[in-house]
Amino acid sequence: MEFRRAVEADINHILNIIHQAQEYLKETGIDQWQNGYPDMETIKRDIENKHGYVLSNAGKIAGTIAVSFDGEKTYNDIYEGAWLTPDRYAVIHRLAVDGSLKGTGLASVMINEAEKICRRKSVSGIRVDTHEKNISMQRLLKKNGFAYCGIIYLEDRSKRLAFEKILRQEN
Repeated sequence: MEFRRAVEADINHILNIIHQAQEYLKETGIDQWQNGYPDMETIKRDIENKHGYVLSNAGKIAGTIAVSFDGEKTYNDIYEGAWLTPDRYAVIHRLAVDGSLKGTGLASVMINEAEKICRRKSVSGIRVDTHEKNISMQRLLKKNGFAYCGIIYLEDRSKRLAFEKILRQEN
């Protein structure tokens, strides 16, 4: 397994995994990623901004994740709760695993790798949001030590559940 920054040559593979995730969400009745997001421009921007990462196995891309350190303006206001830390934080977006590899722990591997990046940058917390019906993502987050913090609203006013994990700096 190799966790690395995504490059332009990865775009079609990443989009294939994203499309699989969109189909899964649609089939399970979750209104998330159903409006054309994330699209090719989003993935290209992730790569250009050095936010996009992939997990590959034997040269085949098995999963994708975006890790940003630029803040998230939709996280400025949180309702029915509070963030765990006011410190500088990272944000995880667009986490998806190849459909044929779901349930094999690869999403947790990518979260763990994101945490390593955060620790190297001395970031004390990672935030993420998900749809209230996306129970598998909520389970994944809780399994990886994220705590439910409250509700945020996306720019289009879609409601999302907000989670955060405080990272302990390793010596």
